[in-house]
Amino acid sequence: MKTLPTLEGIREARSQLKGVCLQSPFVKSERLSKLINASVFLKREDLQEIRSFKIRGAYTKMNTLTPSERKQGVLCASAGNHAQGVAFTCKALKIKGQVYMPATTPQQKVAQVQYFGGDYVKTLLVGDTFDECQQVAFEASKKEKKVFIHAFDDVSVIEGQATIALELLEQHPEELDALLVPIGGGGLIAGLLTVFKSLSPKTEIIGVEPKGASSMKLALDTGYRVPLQTMDRFVDGAAVREAGALPFSICNSHLKTILTVDEGKICQTLLDLYNKDGIVAEPAGALAISALDQLGKSYEKKTIGVMLCGGNNDILRMQEIRERALIYANLKHYFLIQFPQRAGALKEFVTHVLGPTDDITHFEFSKKNYRNSAPAVVGIELLQASDFDLLVKRMKKHKFKFQYLNDKPDLFQFLV
Repeated sequence: MKTLPTLEGIREARSQLKGVCLQSPFVKSERLSKLINASVFLKREDLQEIRSFKIRGAYTKMNTLTPSERKQGVLCASAGNHAQGVAFTCKALKIKGQVYMPATTPQQKVAQVQYFGGDYVKTLLVGDTFDECQQVAFEASKKEKKVFIHAFDDVSVIEGQATIALELLEQHPEELDALLVPIGGGGLIAGLLTVFKSLSPKTEIIGVEPKGASSMKLALDTGYRVPLQTMDRFVDGAAVREAGALPFSICNSHLKTILTVDEGKICQTLLDLYNKDGIVAEPAGALAISALDQLGKSYEKKTIGVMLCGGNNDILRMQEIRERALIYANLKHYFLIQFPQRAGALKEFVTHVLGPTDDITHFEFSKKNYRNSAPAVVGIELLQASDFDLLVKRMKKHKFKFQYLNDKPDLFQFLV
């Protein structure tokens, strides 16, 4: 039994995937190239039938199962894309499967799992995080004696994901200077490292994690895998509390750089991809692109590959995405403001405190007749970030007492 992915195994996986998944395009983005003064190419795994690269690993793993294992059925745990890959494969190979997904998974991904799996798949929503969900699925697989199809901590899965690297090297025979790769549990980057260290060792592989869920960076900095104590689940496809054991061992040996990106910056990237390029990406899919502007001047004039790894974004999340992008850009601000309970107080605020381009987008107020003042939660959207200081000065000048909520995450999430 293999303990590490091999080039031979990756080449075999590629032959198995012919006719199953798309050889996705590797295309130059003129807009992103101008943004960092380099040649930027996107690997469009969002164009796969399940709109994610995860079909590669799921199919590769399940195609290795014995007849008795197939008859017994499979289980998996996933925040969405791996689940779709398993569901697709269940139907293609006629294997019964149970897919465990966190209860917080966007409905769009849940519906897609059922669409791809049809009668071969049953979905179960358990736990608030991927890790809680995975633990339940592990226990179920032991009890029901079904093969567990891991999303990233499996040799065959990693070899399937690594077939992307073989395509990249064929599509761009000239050596890439760098390749930006998103990291969740680490299966994708572990596979790409395996190929590039042998076939294109001068290409720098750069990992990218969301700032609020950087489990691989923590593991590499510490020297061993450490569960995150707190985690922002927004980038659901990459929000993993603890990096995979096998991916960590590969990354610990071969990965030199990991960049982290604020979730708000990822939101702005999602909006730019949609509005400027007509690309629908999910947060994890846009993760690596969001780190481009961190590369610095030493990467100018270089050739940079970027993994655009998923496009399963729920349209119902767009308001939250826009909100987080505005907050990240310092254009949306929330305050708890004490309004004097007298006639004309709100009119005074609107007339004398708000700037000519400031816009109230959120207002919650409840009058308390037995008090001199009462609090209101007020959200204000600015045209430019520099207007913030002027807004605060005017509130102080006109003696409106306030608390700023953007830097109080617990109170902010409770009130807004």
